[in-house]
Amino acid sequence: MNEHLSVEEYIAMQPSLTRKRQLLRGIFGWLCFTFMWKVETSGIENLPDSGPTMLIMNHISSIDPFLALGAVKKRFVIPMTKIENLENPFLSPFIRAWGAYSIRRGEFDRKALLNSIELIKSGQLVLIAPEGTRAPTGLSQPKDGMTYVATKANAIIVPMGVSAGAIEWKERLKKLRRADVHLNFGRPFRFKTEGRERIPRDELAQMTEEAMYQLALALPNPELRGIYSDMSKATTQYIEFVD
Repeated sequence: MNEHLSVEEYIAMQPSLTRKRQLLRGIFGWLCFTFMWKVETSGIENLPDSGPTMLIMNHISSIDPFLALGAVKKRFVIPMTKIENLENPFLSPFIRAWGAYSIRRGEFDRKALLNSIELIKSGQLVLIAPEGTRAPTGLSQPKDGMTYVATKANAIIVPMGVSAGAIEWKERLKKLRRADVHLNFGRPFRFKTEGRERIPRDELAQMTEEAMYQLALALPNPELRGIYSDMSKATTQYIEFVD
């Protein structure tokens, strides 16, 4: 875990985590994907094999980031996690071993933003939940941090929709039944910046809205679109598809 490392040190250590992540993904995939969850994927070919990439997801349960870590095999997903998870006795060992990075929610966490930007610039795949917290009843108002990071890093963005099956995994596990979860990877895109380093706030807000509608389109369950249910409002003025 990188809470005591500088941004530069954290980026430099990424290659050294490769073998550990391979081992953890194998163990985790066997344990959770075999006994706890039945995971189906679609559109995973939309995820680039390499290069600066951001994966954005709807956040409906505690297992969402782990679903992405186990389902994506062709590269490593690096998640951003709330700093409170480092106090969780069950999650903390895995988070630290994987080398995820933390964010302090409810405040401007400059280091978390810089970690995100520099990770993506270095060719990594970073996972971000634009809403910043769980919204199990449907997509809610996102933060602008996702868009700020993506424009600074010139990231290709891939929306990943998590199905409603992820919400009920604990109840099904109590009945010794696996939760059926569908992950759908939508069309990859990037924001149109026209080479500008600084994007006006109103444009950033519009970019965020357009990205959220692309995430809504990727959801396996349309009822989880929340405030982005009216697809007639979806625009693509500030995004360009790269497939």
